[in-house]
Amino acid sequence: MRLGGEGPSSNFEDRTGSGGGGFGGGGGNLLGCLLPFILSRFGIVGVLILLLGYCALTSLGGGGLLTGGGPTTTAPAGKSTLDPQMKDFLVRVLGSTEETWTEVFAKSRAQYQPTKLVAYSDYNQSGCGAAQAAMGPFYCPTDQSIYIDPNFFKELARRFGAPGDFAMAYVIAHEVGHHVQDLEGTLDEAHNMQAAATQAQGNAIQVGVELQADCYAGVWAANARDAQGSILEPGDIEEGMRAAEAIGDDTLQRQMQGRVVPDSFTHGTSAQRMEALQKGLKTGDPAQCKY
Repeated sequence: MRLGGEGPSSNFEDRTGSGGGGFGGGGGNLLGCLLPFILSRFGIVGVLILLLGYCALTSLGGGGLLTGGGPTTTAPAGKSTLDPQMKDFLVRVLGSTEETWTEVFAKSRAQYQPTKLVAYSDYNQSGCGAAQAAMGPFYCPTDQSIYIDPNFFKELARRFGAPGDFAMAYVIAHEVGHHVQDLEGTLDEAHNMQAAATQAQGNAIQVGVELQADCYAGVWAANARDAQGSILEPGDIEEGMRAAEAIGDDTLQRQMQGRVVPDSFTHGTSAQRMEALQKGLKTGDPAQCKY
């Protein structure tokens, strides 16, 4: 993947090396527990049991797509542990998504408002509650920010077998896709639909939300350009497909519990996730990304 033609984003905050608060400051709510499974699926296999256990122990009830948390709490200043090359990669991918979505929105005479990307290490705070490395990357609609522990990319390569720069960019672009949904009102709409749905119906709604974010990631990649044209190089699409396959609900459930429970899917099967990403890549048209 070619990066360098785009301007690096200024909507970036480095909180690595800061530490910051565990489950305090808004973490004690259902969204704080379920965010990695509500708004992302790039987390570590098995963490679902850990987080649901925490929810039960704190006697939390209810739930929903966009239930708010407390205000964002910035961790005490500390020495950054973020590798300079990783920082450059993060801000350039984010910058590329900003340029691309600004152009896409402009075609509809709309203005794109960028999200912020927060890099942290181990644990921190988000507007939706606690951010912990085990959660994987997630988007918080309360403060319209993406949270990621960059060490996750090592997990993506080693544990999920999905290495490569485009695989990493796909992760970021998927979360930016959730931000696009937030701007479009899709997340609010899905939340309202879930409020009147059964659990199985609510899961199906969530699958649609996640698959659309995958498709939006493909739309970004299809439209992102540098001086030579497309930023994509040979092998990039294959990297993205491996990542999409690795984090399908059926694949993760089979790894974690040895069986697949379709009614519990919240992010789509491996085949569905690959198909959604491929649709965005082939069409480059967000209107094709139905949820």
